[in-house]
Amino acid sequence: MTDLYAVVGNPIGHSKSPQIHSAFAAQTRQDLLYTAQLVPLDSFELALDKFFKHGGCGVNVTVPFKENAWRYADEFTPRAQRAQAVNTLKKMSDGRILADNTDGVGLVRDLTVNHGVTITGKRILLLGAGGAVRGVLQPILEQQPAELIIANRTLSKAEILAADFADLGNIKAAAFDALDGSFDVIINGTSASLSGDLPPLSPAVLTAGTVCYDMMYSTQTTVFNQWALDHGVTKAIDGLGMLVEQAAEAFALWRDVRPETATVITVLRGERRQRR
Repeated sequence: MTDLYAVVGNPIGHSKSPQIHSAFAAQTRQDLLYTAQLVPLDSFELALDKFFKHGGCGVNVTVPFKENAWRYADEFTPRAQRAQAVNTLKKMSDGRILADNTDGVGLVRDLTVNHGVTITGKRILLLGAGGAVRGVLQPILEQQPAELIIANRTLSKAEILAADFADLGNIKAAAFDALDGSFDVIINGTSASLSGDLPPLSPAVLTAGTVCYDMMYSTQTTVFNQWALDHGVTKAIDGLGMLVEQAAEAFALWRDVRPETATVITVLRGERRQRR
């Protein structure tokens, strides 16, 4: 019997997850069907209840439901427990729901392995303070950056995150207009790119050597990455590789086999170039 999986979010039409997991299934010879489901903003729990009741084995969770998924789960992996925001749910044999967060592992692997970016000893700026950012803080801090600054429109939310993770490294909060100096790596963890918006960031945070990374992705250069390139940055990376890497971690949790990611990333990059 074919096992059922899905990605849930709002919006969801841009998602590459069905294509990625279908490729993983073919590569590892797993019998599964993976779909994308648009969930109304007020119906997350109802949608998941229905999915799992009708044979669903696991889901990926994207914006804006990662904190809803945390509240929905029964058990947590250590990294999900720390993040209190999750992107992967698995129905276990006893019917209970296990939660994991594979975003941070996917982000760090894409930066360090796929793009050769060093985080250790560097000054890092992370934009946003929502569930997506919360999910990546522990894996980033485990790389031991010299300093990690969280900038957010609502400073109090960034301050809460910085306090929650202060035991893991040198982490601070700042308002956008209070940022001081330039950064080695800037990661956009807001969802602004999905709506074509830009965080209120001064170009003073950039140098030509700054690496800019947008956790979002699209067929075109994201608004954040285009802004960075327009101000002289030479390396701007979107979140497509992170998406594939975090998906591989989720797939391994569900199926007990970790797929190879490089080929899938190459195929998706090629498709993106063709659409331009």
